[in-house]
Amino acid sequence: MLLLGLKVYGESDMRIGLMGGTFNPVHLAHVHIAEEARQACALDRVIFIPAGDPPHKPLAGEVPFARRSRMVMLAISGNPFFELSEIEGERSGKSYSIDTIHAFRELFPQDELYFIVGSDSFLEIGLWHRFQEIFASCNLIVVERPGKHISDLVEALPVAIRAEFSYTSGDRRLDHTAGTSVRFLSGCPLDISSSEIRALAASGRPITHLVPPQVAAYITEQRIYNTCR
Repeated sequence: MLLLGLKVYGESDMRIGLMGGTFNPVHLAHVHIAEEARQACALDRVIFIPAGDPPHKPLAGEVPFARRSRMVMLAISGNPFFELSEIEGERSGKSYSIDTIHAFRELFPQDELYFIVGSDSFLEIGLWHRFQEIFASCNLIVVERPGKHISDLVEALPVAIRAEFSYTSGDRRLDHTAGTSVRFLSGCPLDISSSEIRALAASGRPITHLVPPQVAAYITEQRIYNTCR
């Protein structure tokens, strides 16, 4: 597993953010969400985790893991608080989030883990593999995405686990009986989608306003999405 700038064991306990996704490609909204979560929750670092074999939908364009990982590395290279893990590319089978969380729990048994998701993904979390375990295994940070506002936090939870939470209105936080929490952050104003970027790149139109410049250059040089029409 590749981890850049990983802490040395023996340091004081840390607050580590985990941000997964297909990153096909990684874009400015991903970077913005990670930074919003880092600052709001005082995270010591955020680890980006490209999916190996995403379980919920086919990978558009069948872009290899190595290329998606490279794009993430380029996107985060200027931020000393961001790191890359290739754990899901090294593991066989579907890339289930709960398996990745458990793997990081073994790596960092003394640290606090925060799983970062957009509100669009959170609203579908009840469809995820063993989703109940996610809430009991780590904290969650839910960052609002355009068009996916969550006004009633309890109602946004899967029905099967609502009784396991208590609501703290002042902090927009749900506390789980396991001692973990779900914190809701408002505002990621960048309405960007990876599918939009792929379509633009395939037609030869500019994408520099949607992805970091190093990523735009890499996509163009490698002609990654030229066939994604």
